[in-house]
Amino acid sequence: MVRLADTTPSLRHHLEHLECQTFPATPWSTGRPLAKRRIAIVSTAGLQKRGGRPFALGASDYRVIPGDTPGAEIVMSHISTNFDRSGYQQDLNVVFPIDRLREFATSGEIGSVADFHYSFMGATAPENMAAATRDLARLLQADEVDGVLLVPV
Repeated sequence: MVRLADTTPSLRHHLEHLECQTFPATPWSTGRPLAKRRIAIVSTAGLQKRGGRPFALGASDYRVIPGDTPGAEIVMSHISTNFDRSGYQQDLNVVFPIDRLREFATSGEIGSVADFHYSFMGATAPENMAAATRDLARLLQADEVDGVLLVPV
């Protein structure tokens, strides 16, 4: 993992002064108990199906990952000297916890796992993703998803 102390002074300064959004502690909405919810994964790890279109620098779109995609067929196109891929290389669940979701569904901790999951490129400014997230919301509704596991990478 890259440590802040090991980066160049200019990069360190940039990272130390990034604005970080805050959110109220109150949930935006209430809903069914978790044990009855259908859950999808939304990751910012730059994941795609093998052979799919890789993410470009600053990409604001997303990739669809069907829930039955074998882990060996999910690849990462998020590449940066400042990004440590070793956790992903050892266990996909670090950035795309599909096996954990399936275990939660089997044990009854969640209602079910969605048929489709999604990945963005995490190095993109969030305000540039507004149109894509509105489109994604429609897809989640069509899949009857009422809970999303956000995996920021």
